Amino acid sequence: MIKGIKLFNNFTNTKQILFFRSFSTTAKSDKLKASHYVKTRGSCKSISIVGLPNIGKSTFFNALTSSNAAMAANFPFCTIDPNIGKVFVPDERLDYISDLLKTKSKIGVQLEFVDVAGLIKGAADGEGLGNKFLGNIRQTSLICHLVRCFEDKGITHVSDEIDPIRDIETIETELILADLQSLEKMLTEGKKKQSNPELQMKFDLVKRISEYLHKGLPARDVEITDIEWPVFHSLHLLTSKPTIYTCNVAEGDAATGNKYTDLVKEYSKSKGLEIEPVVISAKIESELANMEGNDETKKEFLQLYGLENNGLSKVINGAYKLLGLQSYYTASSNECHAWTFKAGWTAPKAAGVIHSDFEKGFIKCDTISYNDFIEFKGDEKLAKEKGKQRSEGKSYIVNDGDILFFKFN
Repeated sequence: MIKGIKLFNNFTNTKQILFFRSFSTTAKSDKLKASHYVKTRGSCKSISIVGLPNIGKSTFFNALTSSNAAMAANFPFCTIDPNIGKVFVPDERLDYISDLLKTKSKIGVQLEFVDVAGLIKGAADGEGLGNKFLGNIRQTSLICHLVRCFEDKGITHVSDEIDPIRDIETIETELILADLQSLEKMLTEGKKKQSNPELQMKFDLVKRISEYLHKGLPARDVEITDIEWPVFHSLHLLTSKPTIYTCNVAEGDAATGNKYTDLVKEYSKSKGLEIEPVVISAKIESELANMEGNDETKKEFLQLYGLENNGLSKVINGAYKLLGLQSYYTASSNECHAWTFKAGWTAPKAAGVIHSDFEKGFIKCDTISYNDFIEFKGDEKLAKEKGKQRSEGKSYIVNDGDILFFKFN
């Protein structure tokens, strides 16, 4: 018996990894930056909030999760065990589809954020419980690097003065040192002549990565081949993770930024980071997250600071993009559901996000783009008559925003 389910495009199962070879048109011997493979084939576990002590990480985390799980205090190690929270990804398409179909409920996609305790100089050598905190970061897939860009004599700075670039380099140096330590044993053992080609390839790759790290460059900038990717991925390097800088400023600088945020933006550009640093005021975001009232009330609150939208949405959407995630949707009068998948996935792979049976028994899917669906006001019959709803097979590459109807055995 053929079964069907209507779907609309949003996010991917965070435990799935993209390994199919047809995604890239490059030859296996061609080299690309490791960041390319991390984005297109890496895991999507969670996002670590990283930075020095006393920069507003716990306040930022509380705002993200609309909770008070983290003890926001002026103390270097007030967060020892990482706080973990689920955050809904802002999705206007999901809202619009749900409103259009007047669904009884809607389910968005969530990302997991981890509030890691503040790192300090010497963390790679265990200073300030550094080994424990670095281990927390290693288990995540992306780093949200929060940087202090505000002055406040009531909140001490570990270095007694505000210098965001020095702070960034302090953290990134510790990550590099930790990676070098993890590769050191492999390099020592690998110096022996290897008869196994795979072991020799691993040694050569580790040596190349180590050379980059010694230059102060992150592992994600190392160029690797398609064949080397599984080995690179297995190393679980801290500096292989994509990074987004988030500048925490005083309330008065939330709309315009300041001299410190300008420095961070210049630094980010010089490093070739994909996502431009996001400027937020953790205090404003925290007040907004815990504010009672409707959307209009919150909008008026933001306007007091010259803001049109909150900064958290930019952080969440930026992280979603860096992880290479896209969305498709399922919808009916009862429920509109957003699902996550990796860019480049085929229809059967994307169907597996809902249930493995969908992938195993996949027959075909009917699909319509989000824009066409909105144009025809959700009228599938009219969309089909106009040739905008198509029937696709197993080789179909799902697009961001697709509305899908899967048929499976």
